[in-house]
Amino acid sequence: MDHPSMIRIDRTADRVAVEALLEWNPIVAILGARQVGKSTLARDVVAAVGGSATVFDLEDPAQLNRLADPMTALRDLTGLIVLDEIQRRPEIFPVLRVLADREGPPARFLVLGSASPELLRQSSESLAGRIAFHRLGPLALDEVGVSRRDRLWFRGGFPRSFLARNDVESAKWRRDFISTFLERDLPQLGVRTPAATLDRFWSMLAHYHGQTWNAAELARAFGVGETAVRRYLELLAGTFVVRVLPPWSENLAKRQVRAPKVYIADTGLLHSLLGIETLDGLERHPKVGASWEGFAIGAVARRLGAREDQCYCWATHQNAELDLLVVDGDRRLGFEVKRTVAPAVTKSMHVALADLRLDRLDVIHAGDDTYPLTGKIRAVALRRVLDDVAPLR
Repeated sequence: MDHPSMIRIDRTADRVAVEALLEWNPIVAILGARQVGKSTLARDVVAAVGGSATVFDLEDPAQLNRLADPMTALRDLTGLIVLDEIQRRPEIFPVLRVLADREGPPARFLVLGSASPELLRQSSESLAGRIAFHRLGPLALDEVGVSRRDRLWFRGGFPRSFLARNDVESAKWRRDFISTFLERDLPQLGVRTPAATLDRFWSMLAHYHGQTWNAAELARAFGVGETAVRRYLELLAGTFVVRVLPPWSENLAKRQVRAPKVYIADTGLLHSLLGIETLDGLERHPKVGASWEGFAIGAVARRLGAREDQCYCWATHQNAELDLLVVDGDRRLGFEVKRTVAPAVTKSMHVALADLRLDRLDVIHAGDDTYPLTGKIRAVALRRVLDDVAPLR
């Protein structure tokens, strides 16, 4: 296995995207889970943009004190102003609105946050029309190299987990992350639900990874009401550790499933929540297929450059389904994930192709090659996704 010092992580695409947003917006927010690499990306942006820059780390008490009166602290600064972990001081958002509205504003603001705008609320209310968002996810295949896909799948894409010297250290980092996230990070967002309750729910949700969300079933298993489990899900999705893939539905003769599918957003965290600490243990675990499905879906969406509001799951009550539907204007691309080296066309694929009027359906598989199966359906090896799946634009 590669030594960490030999691995080069390339997040150029994210840096370029943030730079482009800063050219046209007075405020840009980089949003992503804790420890996913937002601060490192911000440093790269500062270096690339050049000019004067001021960085406030809101986890540093001394720097937090400097912002006791944010208007006084920020109004005379010029260049690029970075506010790291902005969720710790959401009352700064109204100040940023005033500063962004100045004539020819002398400063641009790069804010880093570990919660969605829906959780922060004040950002979307106060800064509408002034702020652009860039979502930073865990490391992806194009950033670490396809040759390291098994390492990325097993350890997940949090940089410290992926770059750990061995699997034991990687697993320890993930366990510590889970504890810190539940016991410190969520309370800092004002979450009052006990850490033990969310720990139990998150662990239970890991066993539903890749399945259709069923609030009633989870509520019964958890011993609470449906409203409570929905709130727990919203908290974990809003802090980027759970991904909710919404259902696509339209006017068809068939009855369609209208519930989303849920995934633990990072496979490394999924494996820790399931108590899996070795790759061999993962290969023997009953959730191995679901884990690989979530990993493959993430890799495809990343390669396409698809936004969250372009990605859906689809299923009917007649057992036709599609793991990932990507809608890009008039184009519709379908993806099925099969952890096999010899995928075959199924009736469900033909139904999805016809009912959804797909331009193409790709079957992502664990083999080595990409080749046509029939008509608009082809088999695409996960290891060849970067070569054989073209970005949307």
